[in-house]
Amino acid sequence: MGGPPYDCMANPLGAVRLTFEKAIGSGTHPSAYDGKDWGALDLFRHFLFQESGLSQVPILNPKTMRWIQPYSLVRYRGMIQDMLGNEFYVGAFKDGNLWRTNKFMDVSQYPMGSAPDMCVWERRLLYCVPVPGQSSWTQPSCEMGPYRGMDWSSQNREKRRRMDEEAEPMDLLPDDDNTSCPITKKMRENGFPSLSPESRDSKTASSSSCMSTFQYVDKDNLPCLVKIYDSPESELKLNDVFEFIGVLTFDSELAVEKDDNDELSTSFFDDELVHLPSNKVPRLHCLIHRKLAVHDFLQGSPIMEPKPHLVKEIREALYRHLTAVLGNDGVAAHFMLLHLLSKVHARVDDVAVGKLSLNLTGLSKESVSVFGTRLYQAFKNLLPFTHYIPLTLEYLNTASLAPKKDYQANRLIPGVLQLPEGSHLMVDETQLESGSLSSNGIENTKLLKNLMEFQKVEYDFQYYKMEMAADVQLLIFSEGKSNIIPADVVVPFQPSSLESSEIPVAEAPEAWRWYLATVRSLPHSIGSEMQKVVEDDLVEARQADRSLGSLDFSRWLTMARLVSASFGETCLSLEHWQMVKELERLRRERVKSPGSEIRVLA
Repeated sequence: MGGPPYDCMANPLGAVRLTFEKAIGSGTHPSAYDGKDWGALDLFRHFLFQESGLSQVPILNPKTMRWIQPYSLVRYRGMIQDMLGNEFYVGAFKDGNLWRTNKFMDVSQYPMGSAPDMCVWERRLLYCVPVPGQSSWTQPSCEMGPYRGMDWSSQNREKRRRMDEEAEPMDLLPDDDNTSCPITKKMRENGFPSLSPESRDSKTASSSSCMSTFQYVDKDNLPCLVKIYDSPESELKLNDVFEFIGVLTFDSELAVEKDDNDELSTSFFDDELVHLPSNKVPRLHCLIHRKLAVHDFLQGSPIMEPKPHLVKEIREALYRHLTAVLGNDGVAAHFMLLHLLSKVHARVDDVAVGKLSLNLTGLSKESVSVFGTRLYQAFKNLLPFTHYIPLTLEYLNTASLAPKKDYQANRLIPGVLQLPEGSHLMVDETQLESGSLSSNGIENTKLLKNLMEFQKVEYDFQYYKMEMAADVQLLIFSEGKSNIIPADVVVPFQPSSLESSEIPVAEAPEAWRWYLATVRSLPHSIGSEMQKVVEDDLVEARQADRSLGSLDFSRWLTMARLVSASFGETCLSLEHWQMVKELERLRRERVKSPGSEIRVLA
C-alpha cells in the first residue's frame, strides 16, 4: 500500500513483469518492444541513482557468492575479455489471453501450440573477467557480511512470497492449476530448457545461496557471462571495464542435449555456452551498465575540484614519497611522477600522443630485488591495475602475450597483454641472459616493442592479425639502455641510499590516488606567447645539438603537458617550461656520463 508491489533488490523480475504488463495493458503490441525498454529501466535507474539504492546492491565476487540469492539484483565489475556474439530468445509469448515476457531470464517458457503467439528477440553475450592486475584497495572496503546478507535474503524471500501470492499474473512460472493445461508445456519438450514450478521452488527454498550451485568458483577469480539488452554495440568494447547491474540467474539444467535436426533449438542456444557451464560461470542479465573510470574505484575519497594550491601540496608529498622509494634519487622521482601521470590522449596516424614510457638503467638483479620490489609495492598501493613481467629467455619463449582466437571453442584465449586502459606494466630486463629466441620469443619481443612504440597489441585470429589500441604505462628496469623495448625516456638510476625512511600517514595514499586519477585527465593548452618561447627554444636546442630530432621535441612537449598537469595547471607557464628543460638537461648529463652511474647492490 505504501510502496510498489515488488522489491527491486530481492525480486527484480517482479518489477520487470509488472512494467511489462502495464505497457501491454495500454494497448501496445509486444513486438514494439523489440530492442526497446518498456519502462523497466527507468524504474531501476530511479531506485539506483535517485533513491541511492546502488550502494545496497551487492558486488558479485567469490566472497559474496556465499550468501547472494539467485534471481536477486547484483552488480558485477569486470573487463570485457571476449564477445560471444548474439543469442536469440523468446522475449514475449501469449499464454491464453495474457502476454508474458522472458526478458532478463535464462530459461524460457511459453505455451506450445501449432503456431504460438511469440516474439523472438536478440541479446548480446559478453564474457567478463575480474580486471587483470586489480589492486586490493580498489575492492569495496565494507561488504555486506554473510549474516547480514542472510537476514536480508530471508526477509525478502518472505516478502516476495507474499507479493507473488497477491499478484499471480506476475509469476515467473504458471501455478499448479495451469501446469495441467495441455497447451502449457515445459520448453524442454521442444528442445528448450525450463524450470518446472517444483524445481524452482525447491531451488529457491533449499538453496541458501548461489554457492551450492556454483561449486567450482575460484576463490580469487570469478568470471561472468553478461547478457546485454537493447544497447548499441558501440557502447561496449573489448577490454573496457564496466559495472553491470542486473539479475543473477543460474540453472544447472541449462546445458541440455540438443536435437541436431531441430533447427530452431540450435539457433536459440549457441555452442559457446557449452564451454561456459552455469555452475562455473554465473549469468547476469544486465539492466544497467556503466563504464568505469579510475575515480569509480576510489574508496572514500571525496570528489574535489583540482585547485592548484591543493594539487601542489599533494604533489609535493607524493614526490617526497617517490624520492624515498627510489633511494633519494630526485631526478628519477621527477621522471617517475611524470610517467605515472601519462596517458594516450590522442592518436595521429601511428603516433600515440601523450605516452611516456620510462627505462631506468644502471640496475642489476640484486638492486632490482630492492628497488624494483619497493616500487612494485608502492604502485600496488597507488594504481588500480598493475602488472610485472620477469623478462627471462624462458618467459619470452613460452609466454602467451597476445590473445588468440580458438575457433574450435569459438573463444578468444586471453594473453598477458590483453589489458584495460590505464594499466601499468613493469618489465624487469635484468633477468635476461644470452641464448636463442624461438619463433614465439621473437613474436613476443615484437609485441612488447609495438606496445611500447605504438600503444597497440596484435591479436592473433589465426587467419589474420588485428591491431587493438592500448593505453598502458610501461616501466623497464635494465642494466644498459633496453634494445628490446626502447622507451621514450631513458634515465640512469643514481640512488644514494638503500633505506626508505619515509613512512606515509594513513590518509596519504588516498590523496595520492585521487591526485593521479584526477590531474592526468586535465585539459592542456599553450598560449600564443608561450608558443613562441617554446618554438625559439626548440630551434636553439636543434642548432646546439644536431642529434636532436622530432621525437625528442615531441617528448619535451609531452613532458611540458605532464609538468603543468602535475601542478593542477591547464596552461603551460614559463616556470614549468623551464622545469622541463632543466629535467632534460640533468637527464642528458647522466646519459652522457655513464661512468657516474651508481649501481646499488643488495
